[in-house]
Amino acid sequence: MASDAPHPPRPLLELVDVEAGYGRAALVLRGLTVRVPAATIVCLVGPNGAGKSTVLKVASGMLTPRSGTILVDGVDVTRNGAQDMIKSGLSHVLQGHSVFKEMTVAENVGLGAYTVRDKALVAERTDFVKTLFPIVAERWGDLAGSLSGGQQKQVEFARSLMVSPKVVLLDEPSMGLDPKRTTAMFEQIVRMRDAGIAVLLVEQNARRALETADIGCVLDLGRVHITGPAPELLADPRLAELYLGGRPAVPTNAAAGA
Repeated sequence: MASDAPHPPRPLLELVDVEAGYGRAALVLRGLTVRVPAATIVCLVGPNGAGKSTVLKVASGMLTPRSGTILVDGVDVTRNGAQDMIKSGLSHVLQGHSVFKEMTVAENVGLGAYTVRDKALVAERTDFVKTLFPIVAERWGDLAGSLSGGQQKQVEFARSLMVSPKVVLLDEPSMGLDPKRTTAMFEQIVRMRDAGIAVLLVEQNARRALETADIGCVLDLGRVHITGPAPELLADPRLAELYLGGRPAVPTNAAAGA
């Protein structure tokens, strides 16, 4: 008899039993599985050397896995290179700042659509990113190098969305940002999620990332050791002791009732 229970949505991005490494060196990822549902922020946290950035390189086609499967919206893209991954619906924002400082904000954002031949679609995406990131619209004609670090990061986000990605891969987006700009940057990530874009986030600021994310995955030695709803991971004493450097977060309602 068929069940009436709703089936969970199929993830937009799946890395299943992935093993990967660099050259002849030992494996960095050892049977890793990560799933990213639609319109969801999934964050990867863990110590240095856990393999977090390697996950994004594999997902974006920069590094071919030695074994395992990569699926985008149910389609096997395991052997796709970086350009084909973009066409499949993945966009990768690398660590650090990658704007071209001697080019305008408009020129930097436009580079994200260099593979798009439909001018109407480019115009539509331009309007979309200007609406999503008001500072991009405000500084449209300015040199990117004149923007603050946090503003440059928004330009990078806007550029990554010009190809209408299904999933955006973000590698350490808070790197080099002060606390105020870090908070603003995480707010922009939420805006992307709320606009229907899935996000796979790698972030050293584990507590702040989990406060923002919907799902958290704790990596160690190339595997996912703990995964679940981000608020539950924040309250998990194992996570707090091993990766967050302190006591578990106290839920607001618990604190209020103390």
